[in-house]
Amino acid sequence: MIYTSKWMRINPVTLSLLMLLIMFGTECGYKMKPVETVSSAEELKSKLAIASPGDTIKLAKGEWKNAELVIMANGTKEAPIVVMAEELGAVKLTGSSNLKLAGEYVVVSGLHFTNGFTPTAEVISFKIKKNQLANNCRITETLIDNYSNPERHESDYWVGMYGKNNRFDHNALVGKGNKGVTMAVRLNSEESLENGHLIDHNYFGPRENLGANGGETLRIGTSHYSLSFSNTQVINNYFDRCDGEHEIISNKSCGNLFKGNVFDECVGTLTFRHGNDNTAESNAFYGNGKPHTGGIRVINEKQKVLNNYGYGLTGHRFRGALVVMNGVPNSPINRYHPVKDSEINNNTFINCDFVQLCAGSDAERSAIPQTTSIADNIFWNEAKNDVFTAYDDISGISFNGNVLSANIQSLGSGFRAINAELVQNEKGIYGLKDGSITAGITEDFAVVSKDTTGPSWYEKPKNGKTFGYGRAIAVEAGSDLFDVLKNAEAGDVYTLAGGEYLLEKKVPVSVPITVQSTEGAVIKFEKSNLFVIENGGALQLEGLTIDGAECPDYAGNAVVSTSRYSMNRNYKLFINNCEFRDLDVNHSFNILKVYKNTFADSVMITNSQFTDVSGTILELNQESDDIGIYNAEFVILRNNSFKNIGKEVVNLHRGGSDESTFGPLLFVDHCSFEKVGYGPKNKGGNSFTLHGVQKTEITNSVFDNIKTFDIYHTVGEPITKISDCSMDRSKLIISDKTAKLSNLKLAQSASGRDGKKLGFTL
Repeated sequence: MIYTSKWMRINPVTLSLLMLLIMFGTECGYKMKPVETVSSAEELKSKLAIASPGDTIKLAKGEWKNAELVIMANGTKEAPIVVMAEELGAVKLTGSSNLKLAGEYVVVSGLHFTNGFTPTAEVISFKIKKNQLANNCRITETLIDNYSNPERHESDYWVGMYGKNNRFDHNALVGKGNKGVTMAVRLNSEESLENGHLIDHNYFGPRENLGANGGETLRIGTSHYSLSFSNTQVINNYFDRCDGEHEIISNKSCGNLFKGNVFDECVGTLTFRHGNDNTAESNAFYGNGKPHTGGIRVINEKQKVLNNYGYGLTGHRFRGALVVMNGVPNSPINRYHPVKDSEINNNTFINCDFVQLCAGSDAERSAIPQTTSIADNIFWNEAKNDVFTAYDDISGISFNGNVLSANIQSLGSGFRAINAELVQNEKGIYGLKDGSITAGITEDFAVVSKDTTGPSWYEKPKNGKTFGYGRAIAVEAGSDLFDVLKNAEAGDVYTLAGGEYLLEKKVPVSVPITVQSTEGAVIKFEKSNLFVIENGGALQLEGLTIDGAECPDYAGNAVVSTSRYSMNRNYKLFINNCEFRDLDVNHSFNILKVYKNTFADSVMITNSQFTDVSGTILELNQESDDIGIYNAEFVILRNNSFKNIGKEVVNLHRGGSDESTFGPLLFVDHCSFEKVGYGPKNKGGNSFTLHGVQKTEITNSVFDNIKTFDIYHTVGEPITKISDCSMDRSKLIISDKTAKLSNLKLAQSASGRDGKKLGFTL
């Protein structure tokens, strides 16, 4: 049952200061009291000490720097105590600011956290101390925007809910960049169990891929309390590009309801990770073809997945449109309890690529689903035949009344393939024109719109370009590029005339910029690095020649490096139609050098030439702690040549056995490699070192006189495909049997040693 306390149901979309006072005054039946205005945390504390039910305290608009707000008060259901911004969104809490709330029937409204990070474990906490919790309290019309700890892997929450019957509504949480759940419902005391919280009409804005565990957007419970009931309701929220990790929502408790929510191009799933008796009903998952977008993942008992809609979801394995996991027999509380007595009925999946059954099946996760129903669903994808994958025995699942597009390979009885036409209704939802079909979502299916979520005063971020949307700036030949680029603004495009440019200083890149030439500009530099990508930066190079002839012999030379310090925002590096030469002043001159606690969404090199590079082209191996952290998600090499490279072309590392993330992924196509890995300091080294890469595709490429190509698989279900390539088979070492090789043109026979390591017949 949805919590319906009268004062909790106010719609803040139309909220204004006057209306808020009226709604909390005359409508609730108490006499209007004078409004107090305060301008500091100390003043607020003093006013609250003498506040009584029905009082309203306004926070003066302006910047509140290093303000730790502590709100302890007790109103009543009919007369709550209100703490509100003098003007919605105009109270800006910056620096080391946070909010702690406890007591009964308190409403907090209109705050904006920005330009800083919490000094404690949470930005907003529904508790002050362990024995001081909030009950029947509400936070609304509040924004937390990029309020992230600068240390990428320093963990905190943005919102922690404790106590009982609290409401968090019409707020926006946007751009968390450091480790830690964006919002968590905590069950770590008896007073916070069976809490009945309501989380509704919030905008959960973009969250970048963390490249590690700990990037969930919403978590309810933890494994320790996962068999306890939370009874939290998550209703009519909008999740926009929440890509932190596999689990957009990590459900780790019992009795929760997820209804009417939208997941817009989110890389991950709503995951019933722990706990029983949970329901996902009438939610919409829009992948729109974006890579690795997912739907719902089912684990544990008595789960209900009813009347949900998925469109254009491309994720596989744990990010499928629908994933039903295998469990661990007699599972400990922190592992995978088998799926039992669950219902997956009346859902519609349109143009979704993967439905995964018995996912995760292995020696440990050997308990197949039992007494579970998959009925009256629509699975429609006219472009893909092999939508279903069963990794184990599916006899414990009953299938009834499911409808397939005619091309999809059926799992057997319980599926009916038909020819029908897709039609789109006025809400943009696709269904089948055939009126006799009773499977799929109901006609009254409705989810929240983006416009009705978040604070009424907040303009939501758009999905813009990374490069090329700023100023177009022509650069004269011979200009000092440091001086030219030091005032760069986001999206600027710098077009260099022909001739040489000599740089004596490193160029910091703190915003996305493009440096290009259509006249063959040559850049030489006299520092250890040419470009340094700082937090918030991204770099695109096009049509340039980078010459290292003037570089001094410094340790750690690189054309591009990341910041040496932690970066809590991801970057991109795109290189197209460039030439790199004479980068051999010492034995370790790299093209890209990265540091710990930095992460690239994508590194893409196309149509470029690399000659006489003494170090590594892409050194992406600095997260070596083997805990599932890595340095880049997508690494793409297409139509390039590499000649006389001293060390690896790619050194890409992801260690450990954590399964919370998907990458890294490497794609190599139409590239040539000649004399790679034979630098004087690379004795016993490799031409490629790929450790823990989850997907490797190497196609249409030539490898001539290269050192060992070493692929070591560690976790998950990695896929390695090498096809239509010319390669000396004795140079290829793959650590397990999962690699898929096709049309591999081999130069010579493998030695007995290497053949044994390969583990398959060539």
